[in-house]
Amino acid sequence: MDFKKMTVYQIYPRSFMDANGDGFGDLQGIISKLDYIEKLGTDCIWLTPIYISPQRDNGYDVADYCSIDPRYGTMADFDELSAQCKKRGIAIMLDMVFNHTSADHKWFQQALAGDEKYRDYYIFKPSREGGEPPTNWVSKFGGNAWGKVGDEHYLHLFDVSQPDLNWENPALRREIYDIMGFWLAKGIRGFRFDVVNLISKPEVYEDDHIGDGRRFYTDGSRVHEYLKELNKETFGKYECITVGEMSSTSIENCIKYSNPAENELSMTFSFHHLKVDYKDGDKWSNIPFDFAELKRLLHTWQAEMAKGDGWNATFWCNHDQPRAVSRFGCDRKYHYQSATMLATVIHLMRGTPYVYQGEEIGMTNAYFDKLSDYMDVESINYIEILRAEGKGDNEILAVLAAKSRDNARTPMQWDNTVSAGFSTSQPWLSVAKNYESINAASALENRNSIFYYYRELINLRKTLDIIAYGSYRPMWQEHSGVLAYMREYGDERLLVICNFYTDEQTVDISEFKDFDNLIMNYDELQIDGDMLKLRGYEAVAMWV
Repeated sequence: MDFKKMTVYQIYPRSFMDANGDGFGDLQGIISKLDYIEKLGTDCIWLTPIYISPQRDNGYDVADYCSIDPRYGTMADFDELSAQCKKRGIAIMLDMVFNHTSADHKWFQQALAGDEKYRDYYIFKPSREGGEPPTNWVSKFGGNAWGKVGDEHYLHLFDVSQPDLNWENPALRREIYDIMGFWLAKGIRGFRFDVVNLISKPEVYEDDHIGDGRRFYTDGSRVHEYLKELNKETFGKYECITVGEMSSTSIENCIKYSNPAENELSMTFSFHHLKVDYKDGDKWSNIPFDFAELKRLLHTWQAEMAKGDGWNATFWCNHDQPRAVSRFGCDRKYHYQSATMLATVIHLMRGTPYVYQGEEIGMTNAYFDKLSDYMDVESINYIEILRAEGKGDNEILAVLAAKSRDNARTPMQWDNTVSAGFSTSQPWLSVAKNYESINAASALENRNSIFYYYRELINLRKTLDIIAYGSYRPMWQEHSGVLAYMREYGDERLLVICNFYTDEQTVDISEFKDFDNLIMNYDELQIDGDMLKLRGYEAVAMWV
């Protein structure tokens, strides 16, 4: 399984395709669209959690890791999906949430009942004087990171209904290995580990007087030990593709997580490049992205991970991020150009590309009209936090329109019929209003659509070793509007040049007298002497 030549397609099952008409996507819906995924050419589908869950965090609050949530179907449906994927040569990647469980999980319920064995599966600490939490750490969903139970608290780095697991306990780790064994026995050979670099907590819990607490538990002292053990005891016995979601991580740690010699993971997700529109680190702000910083981060991670023989998962979009074409492009006037430019940047880099459902047809942010349209727990929490900060509803609506996770979770736009062909009933989350013009059916009918551009990029990675294995060198680093890089492999050189703005940008290509175009998103290049003139969101990859 050569993951360097693969492209992964992420499915958010709740919003992908509803086969039974209840307004929620399901496994039979995914099965019905496998031909579409096969046509796109992706090699693996990553499913966000499909396990039994109260759905406080849309499945990332797991109550039973080895059972399918009835809203998605049955284990028989999953087995059918697995068989149908195998027929098409498509692997399945399951999402494993091992930093925390749902408070509804039997382990936590038994812990609350006083069972000492299960209490040690979680992190309970005595309350401070006056019943105050043990530390001042801030939950990633807002508010304090401790939930109160009697005269003590339990740690929840995310929602209060998501208690953190205690990886210090070897019995807990053995439970996790048994869960992995269950899915490996079913033939699953792909795993994505949710916020896995947070599993190693500190020996001493103390207040953070300069931050929100994350410096005490991010990339903790035993995390590499735990991942090596997880590898050895479970997926390392098979040929698997694994990826770790790394929250607020460092390049040095990601090299260790993904260097083959370390026997931990195949690759890592990092998110620094998706925080370039955060004002002073605050996600819930609404400012233009910092292009210079975006370039610096992308170039640095590409170059440094290569030096250390680490491997990136390259991506713009997922279920937690706003739509890239709305965030970094121009989703109205330059919809095709900005969507394909962004795809060019990621797919020709060193790393395994991930395509999030709808990205391949240029789905945009939701642009909801009302605060009540937003359903995500994080967004709902922050509506109240922003109100407490004195922001008015219109200002909050503008922030949510740019930053809410619901932007990624609107139902997949299959066609121009009611509910975008996603369901025969009212979807659980409203469909974006532009589904009549942006949908899969119309994209498939147009050979010059965003879909076919993605398909070509995916095929190029399979067929060209330079894309899968070549080195990476930043080009024109000081240019104010262009991101460019050189891929080199043997005697081959591939130059990628992308304009991130509507304004024309020029680049001196005099040193590249002879070149052949590999892929571009305009019909022909505009060259004036030694100057390449890039129109709005123009992208080109050329052999030089």
